[in-house]
Amino acid sequence: MAETPFVNSLTEKAREHKHAYSQGEDRPLGSYATLITAYSTIGLGALTFAASRKSTTRISAADIALVAAATFKASRVITKGTITSPIRAPFVKFAGVSGPSELKEEMRVEGPLRALGELVTCPFCLSQWIATTFTTGLFLAPRQTRAVASVFAAVAGSDFLQLLYAQAEQAAEK
Repeated sequence: MAETPFVNSLTEKAREHKHAYSQGEDRPLGSYATLITAYSTIGLGALTFAASRKSTTRISAADIALVAAATFKASRVITKGTITSPIRAPFVKFAGVSGPSELKEEMRVEGPLRALGELVTCPFCLSQWIATTFTTGLFLAPRQTRAVASVFAAVAGSDFLQLLYAQAEQAAEK
């Protein structure tokens, strides 16, 4: 299929913007755009569908707090956890320990895979996807979603208490 002048013009503009933006660094802007499209289509599409089918369901302030705590912990577990390193292994290499039960890893892929690797290694990036999933779950299966979210929220609270306890122990030794 022959490309039209319009498509050629858009492609050239995209290359110009990528070059001006990245300044020689590997910034897979096209792959980021693909991930944005996937999130918008699948994640927001599912949320919109779920919300429209269950119009009587309301998300309370307590649900928002629960989803926030659960999203925080789930995103840390997936992107930094020792036990979840097989999820990230196709994209990164081990570079040490960064905190209690968290790993420091360095990207080892370039191009399109880098964008996906950055998503699964960045708790801030992945949290949007996780929060959308939990929120969709509140519309489709609220009891089950609250149960799963409660586990993640409880572990986040436990982690905080573990760190606080360790800090108190260190202070008592001084």
